[in-house]
Parts: sequence; C-alpha cells; structure tokens
Amino acid sequence: MVEAVQDAGVVVTGAGGGIGAALARRFAAEGARVVVNDLDAAKAKAVADEIGGIAVPGDASAIVAEAREALGGTVDVYCANAGVAAGGSEAAGENVWALAWDVNVMAHVRAAQELLPAWLERGSGRFVSTVSAAGLLTMIGAAPYSVTKHGAYAFAEWLSLTYRHRGLKVHAICPQGVRTDMLDATGSAGDLVLQPTAIEPEDVADALFKGMAEDRFLILPHPEVAGYYQVRAAEPDRWLTNMNHIQQKWEAGR
Repeated sequence: MVEAVQDAGVVVTGAGGGIGAALARRFAAEGARVVVNDLDAAKAKAVADEIGGIAVPGDASAIVAEAREALGGTVDVYCANAGVAAGGSEAAGENVWALAWDVNVMAHVRAAQELLPAWLERGSGRFVSTVSAAGLLTMIGAAPYSVTKHGAYAFAEWLSLTYRHRGLKVHAICPQGVRTDMLDATGSAGDLVLQPTAIEPEDVADALFKGMAEDRFLILPHPEVAGYYQVRAAEPDRWLTNMNHIQQKWEAGR
C-alpha cells in the first residue's frame, strides 16, 4: 500500500476501459477518492459506479477544474492516461498528426498548466503519465503515435527534473503491449511486435504502485524494455538495424 494514496483526490483520464479503468480501480481499492474521466460518458459512469468514484466525462484537456471541484477543491494525483493510437507513416494526414499531438502531448501540458500552481504552492503533487514503450523506443507502422509518445515522455521527464525539489513527483509508465482495445487497433504490426508479450491492464497498475512505493520516475511493466533502451542509447545503429529487420518482417507478412 502507498500511504500517500489514502483519501487522496485522484483523477484518471481515459478511464472508461483498459489501463485507465485498471488504474482507477486500483486507486479506489487503496482508499483514494477517484474521478473517472472518459470521452464516453456511459463508460466513465460505469467505472465510477463500480468503484464508488465520480464520473467527469469529456475532453481530458478541459476537465481539470471540474474534477478539482468534484474532489472538494484539491487534486493530489493526476493520471494523464488518455491517448490515441495514431498509426501511419510520414504520409499520414495533417488531421491524424494534429490529433495525436493534441491528445498524447498537449492534453498533458494543459493539465500541468492547471495543476502546477497549486501543487508548487503547497509543495506536493503527483503527475502520472501513461506513455508507452514507444516513447522510449518506437513502434513500426505508427509514426504519429511514436513521435508524440516520445513527446509525452520528454514532457514528463522535464516536469520531473524541473520541479522535483519543489515536491512534485512524476511517473512515466512505459509498457509494451497491454490487452486493451488500443492494442487490438494496432493490427498486424501489433500482432507481430506487441501481442506475444502482452500483459493485462491490472499488471500496469501493479507496476505503477510498486514504482510509487519505490519513488521511481520510470515505470516499466515489461522489465525487458530497460535492456532495449540501453542498446538504443549505447549502440543506435545496431538497434536501428534490428528494428529495420522487424519492419522488413512485417512488410513481408502483410
């Protein structure tokens, strides 16, 4: 149990299913008061009713004030979990790139703009960013997703290095495949790269709580990602060659 979570006001975006719902359930089980956000109002209400939480549906970029009010005036933990799995290459339409940037990066920035003044004034707050291993590595067949998840990771990293001495705790969750609707939407690329080692959303929640207890920034529900990340940093050409082999295998099987 993470003691700081008991009776904390927690917001989880994109919590109508998948990782978000698992996070909301886990925070509620640990004694937190949870706001469940999702674009789908019915899904948000269903999860909120299940856990004794409060449904605040709508665009994740614009619900901080309403969520804060629903929690009695204070948000202690904000889980920026809502995301969009935008596939395609550099040729993806401007609208695809814009949506991926807006949901996967700018929603986090807007939330931080709303939350940071109060958190820094009181000297405490916790920002949890659901990124993806794609934010540390990359994902074949999904340029907009990979690029914007790198952006989400970079923003979480920047928040941590800038404000940790002022009481802000930041966690970046970077799983590979997780058995959710988003994984199903990745198609043949996901079948090749992600499905073989896919985990359950509850495993992601477990990894986050373990990381919070240990006060770790980087949360890796798939521990092997650390090794891949080290190779990418130390031997980029080797890593790129290996990834290109996977790309070629994917192309051959399509």
